[in-house]
Amino acid sequence: MDFNTLDKLMRRFEQSLDRTMLNGIYMVARLDGHGFTRLTKKEWNLEKPFDIRFRDAMIETTKHLMDCGFRMIYGYTQSDEISLLFHLKDNTFGRKERKLLSILAAEASVAFSMQTGRAAVFDNRLVPLPTMENVVDYFRWRQEDAHRNSLNSHCYWKLRQEGVSADEAQEQLAGISNSEKNELLFSRGVNYTDLPSWQKRGVGMFYRDDDRQGFNPITKETTSYKRRMLCVEMELPIGQEYSKLINTVVEDSNKGD
Repeated sequence: MDFNTLDKLMRRFEQSLDRTMLNGIYMVARLDGHGFTRLTKKEWNLEKPFDIRFRDAMIETTKHLMDCGFRMIYGYTQSDEISLLFHLKDNTFGRKERKLLSILAAEASVAFSMQTGRAAVFDNRLVPLPTMENVVDYFRWRQEDAHRNSLNSHCYWKLRQEGVSADEAQEQLAGISNSEKNELLFSRGVNYTDLPSWQKRGVGMFYRDDDRQGFNPITKETTSYKRRMLCVEMELPIGQEYSKLINTVVEDSNKGD
């Protein structure tokens, strides 16, 4: 069998499970740290329940993913997860699922490992979102998940600091409402409302055009220009204001297309 015939035959097997994400719908890639529970609890000496070094490594990893060859318009990170919204018209690698999954997971793993000096792995999934409403709901969902996890983590580690075992702490928190968890913290001198926003709502990032001024050495005149900057938002709004932010980011990304 000559090479061309063999190549054609083998590529049929290789591509037999290829899928592409449909054109005309939004895509989100959600990456999660693989095995990070073991990594953070047993191998790293991290501050509980939140560690600024870990937060910064996740932010830098997200920034890298926003500019690693894909047309990303919004990035969001909380805990050990990252969500990335593709531009509606992004057609990188022909929107092949296997390429989008593998390359983003690899880019995240390498970027985070370089930031921390420790080998780390991310997994990845793709989420097709047919409408803009779905996009907003997705990020509202992830932000609410951040809030719930944050409140629970602060309560859990407060109990652990008092000598309560891991199983007992989980048992005490099981089934109690958010208001009761807030009261648990308040009775121990912690006002959850006053805690840093990034711990409760996560961190977002998006591109925006900043007005700048420069000097033209030929005309000897001051000129104005716009520079595209990646904005890292540590104080994300909530509720309808967050919905407006997501809508604005998408609308701005479509200008000129």
